[in-house]
Amino acid sequence: MNQHYRETRKIDPTKGATLPDGSPNDADRVEIGPTQLAFREWEAAGLVLPNLANMRRYRWERLTRHVVERGYGGLLLFDPLNIRYATDSTNMQLWNTHNPFRAVLLCADGYMVMWDYKNSPFLSEFNPLVREQRSGADLFYFDRGDKVGPASDVLAGEIRELIAEHGGGEMRVAVDKIMLHGLRALERAGFEVMDGEEVTEKSRSIKGPDEILAMRCASNACETSVKLMEDFARTNVPLGQTSEDDIWAVMHAENIRRGGEWIETRLLSSGPRTNPWFQECGPRITQNNEIISFDTDLVGSYGICVDISRSWWIGEQKPPRDMVYAMQHGVEHIQQNMAMLKPGVMIPELSANTHVLDPQFQKLKYGCLMHGVGLCDEWPLVAYPDHAVEGAYDYPLEAGMVLCVEALVSPEGGDFSIKLEDQVLITEDGFENLTRYPFDAALMGNISA
Repeated sequence: MNQHYRETRKIDPTKGATLPDGSPNDADRVEIGPTQLAFREWEAAGLVLPNLANMRRYRWERLTRHVVERGYGGLLLFDPLNIRYATDSTNMQLWNTHNPFRAVLLCADGYMVMWDYKNSPFLSEFNPLVREQRSGADLFYFDRGDKVGPASDVLAGEIRELIAEHGGGEMRVAVDKIMLHGLRALERAGFEVMDGEEVTEKSRSIKGPDEILAMRCASNACETSVKLMEDFARTNVPLGQTSEDDIWAVMHAENIRRGGEWIETRLLSSGPRTNPWFQECGPRITQNNEIISFDTDLVGSYGICVDISRSWWIGEQKPPRDMVYAMQHGVEHIQQNMAMLKPGVMIPELSANTHVLDPQFQKLKYGCLMHGVGLCDEWPLVAYPDHAVEGAYDYPLEAGMVLCVEALVSPEGGDFSIKLEDQVLITEDGFENLTRYPFDAALMGNISA
């Protein structure tokens, strides 16, 4: 191997064997991560990087403690985001969501086993907390055909042996999402199957110090990508040949350029397509002197979700007065609701004391006031009073939670929607808004905009 090749393997030749986040300073490494571009931007912004080994251990300890506290022998995970939380490893994440070929068993004593795609057991070897790599958790019909039942029994037998050795013999096992044959095989093996999502959602809800540092980095990368998307839109929309997809593609590309991973939705629309909300972006040519609204739903650097929303007025004319009012009303909505956030506040209190949208915006208001966020949208959900279910979320806010505070201000029968959303950290004595992206000056009624 010549010297030139060795040097090209390094992400940053000025660093040592590891980068500031503790990952190997080697472009050929197996684990995915931020790019040189992201590291440069974070350094310029004065951000502190997470220590990935500490972040992984924090997550492993939280999951293990939650398993032990419930008296379970182990926790069996199939959801790719729960697997990411437990192991920080990835493998064809989107394909895995509809072809569940990966599984992780975390036993009560902390022993963790990964079942991965048969040709890729190496994808979690970088994490010493994963003690074994196996294969054989692919319990879906496409991959197993009419022999999916016997394959399920084989996997259940392996789990039984592991729980006998590392789970204290406790035959209650929590499972998050499992195929039907897998569930029946576990029950035939003598397991009492418990609710794994309750375990993982509660575990993931409190972010550790390094997770918060990772979220700050991901937020910076997301907002940089959003700014480049906005610049593209403001430059190209007036030319009359730019589609919604053209605009949305900019954020996708810029997210990937910084080591981001994917975007969960296609929630960008323009003009009258913004109302009703939830129309996905498409080939419509965006028009000058119209609104563009979007929701990032972005899985970014370190696998962290950054879920923010903004609405922009594109054009030299002033936006209509009713649109400006709706924007101001939406900002008031999220800011007043955000002001309630602090440790100890019960989730039903947030619903009961919410800022009330005008009657014209009630029918089309968003599906929730707030929701948790981490690797994706997470527990808890804070409902509007008319959608709240008694007893569903009787829990207090705690320091370390991160909530997205939402507003959809959409007049019934109207031709626009204002979509706003900020990502907020619950601190020891209140909250910190992690979102720095400004609101559109023209929509806020700034006459100089």
